[in-house]
Amino acid sequence: MLYSLEQCQLVDLPKIQDPRGNLTFIEGGHHVPFDIQRVYYLYDVPGGAERGGHAHKELHQLIIAMSGSFDVVLDDGKDKKRVHLNRSYSGLYICPMIWRELDNFSSGSVCMVLASNRYAEDDYYRDYTAFMRARWGA
Repeated sequence: MLYSLEQCQLVDLPKIQDPRGNLTFIEGGHHVPFDIQRVYYLYDVPGGAERGGHAHKELHQLIIAMSGSFDVVLDDGKDKKRVHLNRSYSGLYICPMIWRELDNFSSGSVCMVLASNRYAEDDYYRDYTAFMRARWGA
């Protein structure tokens, strides 16, 4: 299946408001279209730094700004779109075969990623030219 940028969507997560503090929960297969197999997070990202710079062959992800803000640039080899994340109750779903770069991190930001599979180096395209060849036969 050839995924497109249109399938990479913001997902509103449940937000239970309470004077003692809000609560958000995420259920795999319900709030995200995959079972959650791995969770990781980025923090203490230096000003001006970029993360990502890769695509996944099969991995589905949901990226959430748990604190602060950052941008995610999505690229399917033909079109690009930039998404600003700054709410802990909203995540960006990214399907396989979409190149992603994260930048514009605010001070103290925390990026949490929910992933459909455990880490597997052979699932990555870390070279943009190789990604383009795999995606479009270019």
